[in-house]
Amino acid sequence: MALSRLTRLKTKTEERSASLPPGLRIYAVGDIHGRLDLLDKLSQQIRADLDSAPTEVVTIFLGDYVDRGPDSAGVLERLSRADFPTPIRALRGNHEEVVRQFFEDEDVLERWRRFGGLEMLHSYRVDVTEATRGAGYERAQKSLAARMPPEHRMFLEQTDLSASYGDYFFCHAGVRPGVPLERQTAEDLLWIREEFLQFKGSWSKTVVHGHTPVRIPEVLPNRINVDTGAFATSALTALVLEGAERRFLSTKRTV
Repeated sequence: MALSRLTRLKTKTEERSASLPPGLRIYAVGDIHGRLDLLDKLSQQIRADLDSAPTEVVTIFLGDYVDRGPDSAGVLERLSRADFPTPIRALRGNHEEVVRQFFEDEDVLERWRRFGGLEMLHSYRVDVTEATRGAGYERAQKSLAARMPPEHRMFLEQTDLSASYGDYFFCHAGVRPGVPLERQTAEDLLWIREEFLQFKGSWSKTVVHGHTPVRIPEVLPNRINVDTGAFATSALTALVLEGAERRFLSTKRTV
């Protein structure tokens, strides 16, 4: 079975005007959500793809490493060790932000358990029996604090809110229209949805993001969405940027 499964993108010329500096390739990876198996597969594809790589390569993870899927702990273990074929830069997703909040306030679990928190806790062998019934939040908080390796927690704390290379701006959820990219708030970078998705105007750079699952990567003149719902679809996607070129790697034949 071929390690590299490429889906090339055809866009209008004006949609391909954004570019990276010469000698740089970026892999931008969408939401993983506890699917360590898919991260392993994509890692193999990227390793094989490096045969044609320029001098400088970096992989930008767009956040949401945890929740929903079965192995959040395994994903954080791998990323916290930077065990990857290229140097990595990890951005924060809203799900990582909720984990950080949970360590400060156990009642966060009341809402977190409804969108993947129980799966994340279970991956650290935290007993979620009470939490499933809406109780025992403090016990779950203390258990996670005891079981999560300090390196995982440090990794979460050190995630960036955004990154910028050439004509591209990378973040988890998106940006607020009418606000310069350098003045975006953490709340919007982590959580924004409709105001961003419906905006047809432009920013100073093309925004690369995840957060909102789509069947195939969504490529528009002002933004590129690479969240292909990996936890449910088994399609983990990486956008490959080099110069003015755009293409995709995916853990499925078609994304």
